[in-house]
Amino acid sequence: MRRFRSLPLRSRLALLVAAAVAFAVAAVAVTCWFIVRGKLYNELDNELQSSATRPQGRNIASTITNCGNSANDPSGQPPTDAGGFRAQFESYLQVVTADGQSCVAPVSPGKIEIAGSDTAFAKNPVARHGVFRNGTDTKGNPLRVLTVPLAIGDPNGTTSIVPDAATMYAIPLKGTDSTLNELALVLLLVGGIGVVGAGAAGLWVARAGLRPVDELTEAVEHVARTEDLTIRIPVDEDSDDEIARLSRSFNSMTASLASSRELQNQLIADAGHELRTPLTSLRTNIELLTRSEEIGRPIPPADRKALLASVKAQMTELAALIGDLQTLSRSDAEHPADRVEVVALQDTVEAALRRARLRGPELTITADLQPWFVRAEPSALERAIVNILDNAVKFSPAGGTIDVRLKDGELTVRDHGPGIPGDELPHVFDRFWRSPDARALPGSGLGLSIVARTVQQTGGEVSLRPAEGGGTIAAVRLPGAPTGPPDTL
Repeated sequence: MRRFRSLPLRSRLALLVAAAVAFAVAAVAVTCWFIVRGKLYNELDNELQSSATRPQGRNIASTITNCGNSANDPSGQPPTDAGGFRAQFESYLQVVTADGQSCVAPVSPGKIEIAGSDTAFAKNPVARHGVFRNGTDTKGNPLRVLTVPLAIGDPNGTTSIVPDAATMYAIPLKGTDSTLNELALVLLLVGGIGVVGAGAAGLWVARAGLRPVDELTEAVEHVARTEDLTIRIPVDEDSDDEIARLSRSFNSMTASLASSRELQNQLIADAGHELRTPLTSLRTNIELLTRSEEIGRPIPPADRKALLASVKAQMTELAALIGDLQTLSRSDAEHPADRVEVVALQDTVEAALRRARLRGPELTITADLQPWFVRAEPSALERAIVNILDNAVKFSPAGGTIDVRLKDGELTVRDHGPGIPGDELPHVFDRFWRSPDARALPGSGLGLSIVARTVQQTGGEVSLRPAEGGGTIAAVRLPGAPTGPPDTL
């Protein structure tokens, strides 16, 4: 079995096909041989039964009154018994008694070897029509033997069964056995040719059927060797078999990997660009402080305080940016299921509102929150809502109003800021994308990307749209229910 598994797949398929065909051919050949054998033996049995049941054949006692004497016809033709059992069939005829003695008819070409079943039948005939068996004559020639009760006819035309005696009829099996042997040889040759042909056909079919698999293997090896994810396997669009589905899956996989690599490269490039600004500013400020110490010319206290505040702000911005990058770089598999739990969305929004009011104390934030329970990671969900509120605080004018509503699982945050131009709406959830008007404001351009990722992982939807009268409406719809499970109530 281990050696078979080490063979190439096409060789295993060819061997399996050949084995299956060999089994089928063998079953058909053996069945055919036994059917033919049964037919031939049935013809022999019918011939024997016909001879034994002729009225003349039943009166054979008179034909063997002189046991052992020849009764050849003066014409030189093969002798014929009185019952019509002709020697042209090389038919054997003899009488056997219960004590094992036998009397051979003159027309019989030889003597049938007596078996124990013959003497037992003579003593107790178990079937009036006789019993069949295979036997031999005294020279060892195979015979088909029929043993029937010995019947003697009287002048009145009636017959009577002779006790303790039986008549034996036999026909040589030489011709029948020869025919069966020839048939077995023909079946063996034809079956062998069929098995070899099936093996060759199986190998050809395996090669033709596995050609797409070979192409797929070459493509995978090429990708592993060159990391070229642009390769695609040609697929017949009208085909829907397993090979076509496998090829489509491979093409989809390489396309997804190529897209993921492109996004990864873009993330690295964008992150490098965004990190460069705070790092450059930090380096400049630190160099100023260091140079001041080296040359012994202290910076005025007000300027030094401003530099230190700038360094602190830039470090805070840098830490926030790194945290956002870590959040976006985590895959879905890194969110264990045990972190997901039933969350009261209205409570999460309340917590986010408290943080938003601290960041925009000059703003008026109104809230109308109805109960809604969702399954989510609490910390991630709160951060996403905080990002939405921070975005509204950032773009709201001084003394403006922010309206927050939660109804039937939909959270809306409406600000009264400048709004978002229609041509910028498709890009608001892209990583590091920032509106030209907002690039002077603090932020990294990752906040809404984190919102979109968190909402999608929770199974919801998020969108931004212009509000009537100016401003923007951020809408988040999450699947859930107005009432939670008993343990949350």
